[in-house]
Amino acid sequence: MSANADVLRSDDFAGSAAQESPLLQVEVFRGAGRADVWNPEDFAREQIRGLVQRVFFASVGRPVTQVVFSGAEPHMDVSGLCDQVGQALALETSAHIAVVGREMTAELPSWCGGRAAIKSWSRQTAVNLWRVPGFGLRECSEESGTGRYWISRLAELRKEFEYAVIEGPAAGISSEAALLGQLTDGIILVLGAHNTRRATARKIKETLEAAQSRILGTVLRERRFPVPERIYRRL
Repeated sequence: MSANADVLRSDDFAGSAAQESPLLQVEVFRGAGRADVWNPEDFAREQIRGLVQRVFFASVGRPVTQVVFSGAEPHMDVSGLCDQVGQALALETSAHIAVVGREMTAELPSWCGGRAAIKSWSRQTAVNLWRVPGFGLRECSEESGTGRYWISRLAELRKEFEYAVIEGPAAGISSEAALLGQLTDGIILVLGAHNTRRATARKIKETLEAAQSRILGTVLRERRFPVPERIYRRL
């Protein structure tokens, strides 16, 4: 199943929950157009590229270099979205980029003992792009998962990577997502078009704001988006 992203500005976040401040919103949907006229894969790449430009390069104030993507529910495929964002970001800059996953690995990462660089046990997927597995998931100390622990881990990332796209835990069930949103440059919430209730999204937004997390925007996944005939005529 291919995913397509439509980048837009919106004053609406889960209904009327975000009327106080407009947020970047990305709609990831299933294409239903004619393949001979409109290529959904090309359109998806262009929209993800727009997301990257507006999140990482359009800020006139505080720089954005470490961003967390968290799903509203545990079943959200945040990992694939992080990979797409990392790949698009790698095409926009020569800076070194980390896509930080939450998948477990067979071997204990060497950063637990502070002996090896992160890149030495990460998988390089492009000239300036690395996939960092299981970062922050191993219990290397009694402080694992705390603010003090994450401050140290994020500092280690900054030493080797100019940018980090971080797969966070589900925001709807984990306080760690709010913590990461506070310690990084911001959090992007991933919602399901057909299964995330507005009340749930509104509650998550309020929780993140109460934790002083910087909410950069939302991603709305799995929205069915047929292209109207009048748009085809303009292509």
